Amino acid sequence: MSVGSPSTPATLALERAGVPFTPHVYEHHETATNFGEEAAAALGLREEQVFKTLIVSVDGTLAVAIVPVANRLDLKAIAAAVGGKKATLADPALAEKRTGYVVGGISPVGQRSRIRTVLDESATEYATIFVSGGRRGFDIEIAPSDLLAVTEATTAAIART
Repeated sequence: MSVGSPSTPATLALERAGVPFTPHVYEHHETATNFGEEAAAALGLREEQVFKTLIVSVDGTLAVAIVPVANRLDLKAIAAAVGGKKATLADPALAEKRTGYVVGGISPVGQRSRIRTVLDESATEYATIFVSGGRRGFDIEIAPSDLLAVTEATTAAIART
């Protein structure tokens, strides 16, 4: 971890697992509501390489979907990817309680409880991708293979334009 970057459950989990990552801190504006787009713009990145972490309920069971901020989550695809029939976005309060993070800063790494995780297959096109580091205004750059390993995630085509 570099000097001046936040210590979050995500960074601690990555350090414990010996997974390399690069922290990227940027100024979060309180009026921003599209946190992924804000991160991409602040860090000067293409929205296809910055991924948002969404908590969904699939047939009543929570799952984590990680998709590019340039795209939307395909609810039918995430349901199918975890062997379910119907998916909806989880209630934000429930998402915060189960992950230990606030909406806009939910990291796929270091969540309070292990939740089945699916990474959109487009992530594998990049050497590194950017995901939330566990708070608003903080992203981590990580190899998709390392993210898959540390979260025990699978990949599937779960994003749509």
